[in-house]
Amino acid sequence: MNVSDWFIRRPVATSLLMIAIALFGVLAYRTLPVSNLPNIDFPTITVNASLPGGDPGTMSSAIASPLERQFTTISGIDSMTSSSSTGSTAITLQFDLDRDIDGAAVDLQAAIAEVAPLLPPGMLAPPGFKKVNPADEPFLHLALTSRTMPISALDDYAETLVAPRISMVPGVAQVQVNGQQKYAVRVQVDPRKLRAQQIGLSDIDSALQNWNVNVPTGQLFGAEVTYNIQASGQLMDAAAFRGLTVSYRNGAPVHLGQVANVIDSVEDNKTASWLYTKDGSQRAIILDVSRQPGTNTIEITDAIRGLFPAFAAELPPSVHLMVRGDHSLNIRKSFSDIQVTMAVTLVLVVGVIFLFLGNISATVIPALALPVSILGTFAVMSMLGYNLDNLSMMALILSVGFVVDDAIVMLENIVRHLEEGETPLAAAFNGSKQIGFTIVSMTLSLAAVFIPILFMRGILGRLFREFAVTITTAILISGLVSVTLTPMLCSRFLRVIRPEEAGGLSRWLERQFQRSRRAYGVTLGWSLRHRPVMLAMFVAVLASTAQMFRVIPKGFVPDSDDDEIRMTIRAAQGTSYGEMVGLARQVSDILEKNQYIDRFAPTVGGVSAMNTARFSIQLKPRAERPLSAAQIIRQIRPQLVRLPGF
Repeated sequence: MNVSDWFIRRPVATSLLMIAIALFGVLAYRTLPVSNLPNIDFPTITVNASLPGGDPGTMSSAIASPLERQFTTISGIDSMTSSSSTGSTAITLQFDLDRDIDGAAVDLQAAIAEVAPLLPPGMLAPPGFKKVNPADEPFLHLALTSRTMPISALDDYAETLVAPRISMVPGVAQVQVNGQQKYAVRVQVDPRKLRAQQIGLSDIDSALQNWNVNVPTGQLFGAEVTYNIQASGQLMDAAAFRGLTVSYRNGAPVHLGQVANVIDSVEDNKTASWLYTKDGSQRAIILDVSRQPGTNTIEITDAIRGLFPAFAAELPPSVHLMVRGDHSLNIRKSFSDIQVTMAVTLVLVVGVIFLFLGNISATVIPALALPVSILGTFAVMSMLGYNLDNLSMMALILSVGFVVDDAIVMLENIVRHLEEGETPLAAAFNGSKQIGFTIVSMTLSLAAVFIPILFMRGILGRLFREFAVTITTAILISGLVSVTLTPMLCSRFLRVIRPEEAGGLSRWLERQFQRSRRAYGVTLGWSLRHRPVMLAMFVAVLASTAQMFRVIPKGFVPDSDDDEIRMTIRAAQGTSYGEMVGLARQVSDILEKNQYIDRFAPTVGGVSAMNTARFSIQLKPRAERPLSAAQIIRQIRPQLVRLPGF
C-alpha cells in the first residue's frame, strides 16, 4: 500500500490542500494573542473580613482562626495563607489546578455561612470573597501627576475620566487605582468645647446626617404649568459644613465650626503614592492595568496609548499622564528576537540542504515543508486558544530542524530511483512506496518523545503543555506534508543533475563532502582499533555528566529580567502611618542613588497593612545596564538591612 499514491495522481487537489493549510495558518497567525508566557489559570479565592477597631491579635484569633478551621473541610485546597492587620483579615485559598473554581466558590460560600455564628457580632458585614488569578499581573502602569492641583482633584480625574475610559478598551480586565485620595470633609471635634457646650458626639452625628441630605424636593402644580422645585441640601465643602447648626444652647444656635475643626481633606488620609523620576519626586495617582486571559498584550497597549491624545485634550494643562512601566516593551523585543531567530534558522536549514544536495529543485521541494508545517501549526494553536509566547515560539524554532527530516528522507529515496534511470513519475511512485511507512513511523516516534510532557501535572505541566502540543503538531503536519506534497512535487519538478552538468560550486562541495567522509572513516577505524580507550572515554563522559548534573544550580524556571523589581518593606507591628512614610522616604533615598533605576513608585497604606510599603521599581533597559535585576537586588539589599525600624 502506498500512502502517497492518491496525492501523486492528483496534483491539483494536493496543491489546494496545502494552500488551504497555509491560508488558515496565515489567518490564525493574525489572530493569535502575544504574551510572554502561556496563560495559566490558578484556582485562587481571597476572603476578606473586617472588624472596625480590631487589633491584629483579635482579628487573627476571633476571625481568621474560625474561618481557617472551617475552610479545611473544603476539598482540593492546595495552600491557605492568612494575614491580619488592624481592622481587617485576608485569607488566600489556592486550590489544585484540576479543581473547578466555580465549584470551589460554592463550597466556600457554604463554609462562610456555617461559621458565621462563631464570628464577632461587631462585624459590619459578613466575610466576602472573590475569585482571583495570581498570574494576571498588571501589564501597564500609568501615573497621573500635578504639581499645582490638589491630590483629591487629581484622584477625581483618575477615577472618573482615565480609569473608566481605559476599562472600555477591548481586552482590559481591570484598572486598579493606587494611592486613592477621594475628596471628603473631615470634622475634628474638640472634646473640651463639646463639654463646655454640653453637646455629645451623638448630637454631632445626628446633625451631620440631618443637614447633609440630597433628596427630591418635589413639584409645584399650577393651573397651566408644573414646576420642579430644586433645593439641594447637599453640603459640598468644609466652609458649608462650618455653619451647620448642631444644637441650641440658651436660645442661640451652636454651629459645627464652634466645636470642631472642619477642613477639606480626603476619605483615607492614611494612604499615599509617589512617583520618583530623574526630575524629582511628587505625589501621584498610580493606575495598574490588567488584561483579560487570551488577549494580545501588544494590541491592548497600543489601543491604550492611542487614548493619550484624547486624555491630553480633556485634562488640565497642569495634569500629566505618563507611563510608569510597560511590560509590552519586553514582549515586543522578545517576540522580535524570536522572529529573527526563526528567520535565521530557516535560512540555515535551507542552506545546509543546498550544500549537501547541490540542486536548487531538490532544495526547494523539502524547504516547502517548512512554511506549510509552521503555518498549519498556527492554525491548530488558534483552535486550542494558545498564545504566541516564548515557549510556543521556542517549540516552533526547535521544530524547524525536525520538519524537514521526513521530507529529505523522501526526497533522497526518490532521487536514488531517478539516478537509476526511472522517470520522475515512476521514481515518485516507487520511492514513496518504499519509504512511506518508514516516514510515518519516524514521525510518530519523534512525536511520542513529547507525549509525556502532556501528562505532567501541576504548574510545570500547565506551563509546558503548550510547548509540547505545539512541537508535536508541527512534527505531525511535517509528516503529512512529506507523504503528500513532497512526492507530488518530486514527480513534477525534480531533476537530477548529472556529474558532467554540475557547476563549479557543486563539484567543490562534492569534493569537500568526500574529504569529510574519508576523515570520518579514518577516525572510525582508529576508534574500533582502540576500544578500551573509547570505553574509558565513555565512562569518563558519563561520570562527568552525573557530576555536572549534581553541581549545576536548579530552579523552578529560568531567571528572567523584565526591567522591573517589586519590593515590599515591612516595619514592626503597630508602626504608625507617619513613621511608615518616613521609612519609605529613607528607602527612596537609597533607590534614587542607584544608577540603574530609571523611576519607581512607592505606596504606603491602602490595601496593605499600615506597617508595610510597596515599591514598583522600573529599571533602565537591559541593554543600558551591565547588571541584571537579580544582581541589582543583591546590591540594594545590604543597604536596606542597615536602616533602623525594620
